Amino acid sequence: MAKKGQGKYLAILDAAIKVIARHGYHRTRVSEIARKAGVADGTVYLYFNKKEDILISLFREMMESFVDGLKSELNNYSTFEEKLRYIINYHLETLSANRDRAMVTQIELRQCDADVGKKIFAPLSKYFQIIEEVIQYGKTTGEVRTEVDNRLARKIIFGSLDEVVTRWVMSQKDYSLSQLSDPLLVILMNGVSAPPQPSNRGLN
Repeated sequence: MAKKGQGKYLAILDAAIKVIARHGYHRTRVSEIARKAGVADGTVYLYFNKKEDILISLFREMMESFVDGLKSELNNYSTFEEKLRYIINYHLETLSANRDRAMVTQIELRQCDADVGKKIFAPLSKYFQIIEEVIQYGKTTGEVRTEVDNRLARKIIFGSLDEVVTRWVMSQKDYSLSQLSDPLLVILMNGVSAPPQPSNRGLN
């Protein structure tokens, strides 16, 4: 198999994003991806054994870039709230920057079989680990309660982000994901309970 990182390899992945987002993974043919990439059908098979491999490689490349970008700036923030705000902003802004890419990750990947899911978990787990480390950091700074389960809290944070992006991808309305960053941060930081009201006893 040809080595990753070559121009044609990246061109095939870029073409796959556009074609799969337009037609759906199951209706996409390798020949269509090749045509969009400007290469012969046989060239695709120098890099990938089958269409499934294209989707898996595509997600792995995207997650590697995503995680690297996230880690490069995260240490610049000193509080749990600042780190969580950055994760939220980064997640929403990165996904909204390319709607075709978001369509593939949020919709098409989830329609594939369980074997694909197993193969994409490793790169996704690196993102999960970063979130859990930030939660643990919040415990050391006293911003997160020590009894909070890190794994459950990570599921809630990632699940909230994932749902917001999925609704955006599926929506017929054109709106900015970034505008949802602050409201989402407030809910994740404070929950949905109203703050206790001061008592009026003894004032009369």
